[in-house]
Order: sequence, then C-alpha cells, then structure tokens
Amino acid sequence: MAADQSTPGNTAQADVSSEFRSYYLQRATKEFSEDLDQVRNAKDFNNDAIAMLIHALQQGTTMFSEEDQKRIFATGPAEAASAGGKKSP
Repeated sequence: MAADQSTPGNTAQADVSSEFRSYYLQRATKEFSEDLDQVRNAKDFNNDAIAMLIHALQQGTTMFSEEDQKRIFATGPAEAASAGGKKSP
C-alpha cells in the first residue's frame, strides 16, 4: 500500500519532468536553430544521427534539479517561456 501512496507524488514529478523536458527542448531548438540547421544539412548527417542529436539535447535537462524544474513551472511554462524569450522595450 505504501507504493500506492507514493505513486501520486512520483506521477506529479514525472509530469513536471516531462513538461520541463518538452519546454527545454523547445527553447534549445529555438535558440540553436541556425546551428541545428547547419548540422542537419551536413553531408554526413543521416537518420541515425537524429536520435543521437535528440538524446544529446535532452541531456541538457540533467543540469536542472527537481526543485529547479518545479520552480520554473511554479509560474507556469507559458510565463517562463515568455520571460525567457522577450525583452522589455
């Protein structure tokens, strides 16, 4: 029964981690779009490289602790995205 009690917390953290990973990948691909285009257009880039590239980008999420991920999503991913992507006039 203890496992059942811990499941909601684990599910909540899994949801935060999943949403954070998605948010992080969106931001990373936006920030590095020109570099990623150059990599994709390289002569030696193939279908096997796509999975490796995605995995490499996902590894960036490991820099953020569970607390940091929760803090970022405490304000909401949409607000975090707009705060990081827009400059005040």
